[in-house]
Amino acid sequence: MRIALLGMSHRTAPLELRERLAVEDPVPLLQKLVACEEIEEAVLLSTCNRVEVVALTRHLEGARHRLQAFFRRDLAGAAPLPGGAELAGHLYEHLDADAMTHVLRVASSLDSMVVGEPQILGQVKEAWRQASECGACGPILGRLFQEAFASAKRVRSETRLAERPVSVASVAVDLARHIFEDLGDKRALLVGAGDMIELALRRLSSEGLRAVAVANRTRERAAGLAASLGAGAHELSEVPALLREADVVLTCIGSRQPILDHAGVAAALRDRPHRPLFVIDIGVPRNVDPDVDRIDNVYRYDLDDLASLADENAERRRAETLRAEAIVAEQRQRFDGWFTALRAVPTIVHLRSRAEEIRSAETEKALRRGSFTEEQRDAVEALTRSIVNKVLHSPLSRLRRAAEREEGVAYLEAARVLFDLDAEPGGGDPSDESGPA
Repeated sequence: MRIALLGMSHRTAPLELRERLAVEDPVPLLQKLVACEEIEEAVLLSTCNRVEVVALTRHLEGARHRLQAFFRRDLAGAAPLPGGAELAGHLYEHLDADAMTHVLRVASSLDSMVVGEPQILGQVKEAWRQASECGACGPILGRLFQEAFASAKRVRSETRLAERPVSVASVAVDLARHIFEDLGDKRALLVGAGDMIELALRRLSSEGLRAVAVANRTRERAAGLAASLGAGAHELSEVPALLREADVVLTCIGSRQPILDHAGVAAALRDRPHRPLFVIDIGVPRNVDPDVDRIDNVYRYDLDDLASLADENAERRRAETLRAEAIVAEQRQRFDGWFTALRAVPTIVHLRSRAEEIRSAETEKALRRGSFTEEQRDAVEALTRSIVNKVLHSPLSRLRRAAEREEGVAYLEAARVLFDLDAEPGGGDPSDESGPA
């Protein structure tokens, strides 16, 4: 059994490509994947910064081709990619131990745009839950993701990465604070009512900004969020009027089409000439049409623009990150030992089966040469079984222990070659082989 992972993230692909491949409902895609003979288990993770599939397979090359086709056809579709991009140039692949490590690093927020941000763990848990409930994630990938959750928990409790929780939303608010220095007399418009918007709203309030409006598709959801921090609640239809008063707009709402386009923003700004508007779009797909950049006094930032601030954050937290990486390595070794030992089970079962096949055939051959009572036959059977068990006990015990270490695969392969376990059952009788005495 092998583990393969294929994906793209903010490190390898621009936002315009990531949003093209973003997945709203992974269940139909996962069910299609595991229906293929090459893939036994699969989990699909789609966030604002990454789209990844991790798969369990017994046919590695076939699975690799299947995953490539999945990204090319099922996710990217038939239409040309933005900017004439070649999809393959933006994808990364990890196999076995590297794939395990990557899953653990992602869950522990070590591969995030903002190292240490807490939202990714919830997103990974949701991806695992959806895959498990639809039957795509079985016991083996399930065990891997449990190790990932354990790794994330240890990173948060044993390092200082969680002392000052950060997120993409908090970096966006930091950007707004750097732009205006003092947010006390500014007005903010937040479009959406999800976790990112809630984090941004709390951070804006802590920075002293009091005039905040929250707009969402349903006023009830916006009201529930806004009431907790004294903000105003609105529907999306009110956004054009709210734009006329806003200094900062932060958007993060699920939508395949932009919420703010050139015409709407330009119309709102006609009533407020010479007053700048800063728009921070952290939605994927993007909520703001990049064409608004052509409007005077409008300054738009998206996720890729936040990367430089995130890099500064990562530099400050580098020492804690190294400690977190050590935790990830330790957790990966735990899973790798279990996984390799699991791979030893078929070899051990096969070896016992082959030994029993030989013992049974040779015993029956010997018993046919003489006349034995039932009691004597039982005694011979018991004797030969005891001899086989004693002969196999030590090598099988060593094989189990070796399988828990990195060199375990080599031991398993050696056992299969030495005992000719890949030969057809009954394909040869060792006692009949000729050779030097």
